[in-house]
Amino acid sequence: MKKYLLIILSVICVLGMFGCNNKSLNYIISNEPSITGNIKEVSENSVLIENESGEYVVLLDVENSDGIYSPILVDDTVTVYYDGNIAESYPMQINRVYAVLLIEPADRTVNEQP
Repeated sequence: MKKYLLIILSVICVLGMFGCNNKSLNYIISNEPSITGNIKEVSENSVLIENESGEYVVLLDVENSDGIYSPILVDDTVTVYYDGNIAESYPMQINRVYAVLLIEPADRTVNEQP
């Protein structure tokens, strides 16, 4: 009987740890490091962002499902919230992303016909 109780308590603890990993968008904005820049390229799994500090490849595997807007377009200004780690390569790389938020959309009328 003690063995079953120990197994059940272990499973509850493990499931509880997974639930603690989900950070709310408000928590992410208030507590996680971020960069802001303009999108220069968009690919299937990443974007290239440029700001005064340089260029960053940002993976779009965002951990918070509410933390990404769509569609992501070239010349959008975005803020990327991440875990604080940046790979020192060229371009720099941000692999663990919590949220990508639109700050200023690109001018969508550039390619429109009158």
